[in-house]
Order: sequence, then structure tokens, then C-alpha cells
Amino acid sequence: MSINEIYVNLPVKDVQKTRTFWAALGFSINEKFSNDQAVSVIMKENHIYGMFLREDFFQTFTNRPFAKGDTTQVLLTISLNSREAVDHMVKTALENGGSKYSEPMDHGWMYQSSFADIDGHQWEVMYGDISQMPSE
Repeated sequence: MSINEIYVNLPVKDVQKTRTFWAALGFSINEKFSNDQAVSVIMKENHIYGMFLREDFFQTFTNRPFAKGDTTQVLLTISLNSREAVDHMVKTALENGGSKYSEPMDHGWMYQSSFADIDGHQWEVMYGDISQMPSE
């Protein structure tokens, strides 16, 4: 089994505000898959995309109710290249309407922080050095 790409689909209230939020964090937009109903955020070129769908459009893909931002159904994790990059991303998210839901955690070999985006989706942001991971 070989996966070509991953598309993470999440409901949002306002596509334009979501576009602005993720662009402020430094992500590019895939305009080919973006319109007034959805914005496609390139998380890793040719591999991982965040598909942020306006709530009414999102609902057309499922017959089940979806979390409205006040519950947690999934934690999403972004791995970055340094602790400084983790802190910068979380700081930028908070400055652009995101919120903090937990304090940073330093495990020595792994450092993580977090934010909730403007629709309440929870994002863990981490840096890890596997070579420093305890062998226990």
C-alpha cells in the first residue's frame, strides 16, 4: 500500500477568514481546489493538504453531525524543524485569532505546543529529535 496524498477535511464557518489565518502562518493556498465553499491549504507540497470546507458544504459529504468547535474529535499534529519554529507558529496563530488550550511541554527529546484555530480545531505543533529519545 502506498499513499500518494492526504487531504484532511475540516468544517469552517468562514472560508475567507480561514484562508487569511493559514496564509498568516506561512502556508500556501492551492487555488485549483479553492473557491467560496472551500480553501485548500498546502501543508506539504504534493503530499498533505488541509481542506477547510464551509460548514454547509462540509455537511454534503457526510450524513453524520460534525463537531462545532466546542468538542474534540481529533487532534492534528504538525511536525517542524526546531523548537523556535514551533514557538513562532503558535505565536503567529495566537496573533491571528487562534487560541491557546494547553501549555508547551518539553520532554527533552521532543518539544510541543498547541493552538486552536479560529474554528476551534486543535493543532499540536511539535519538534522531535529521535536520536535523543530515551531507549526505555
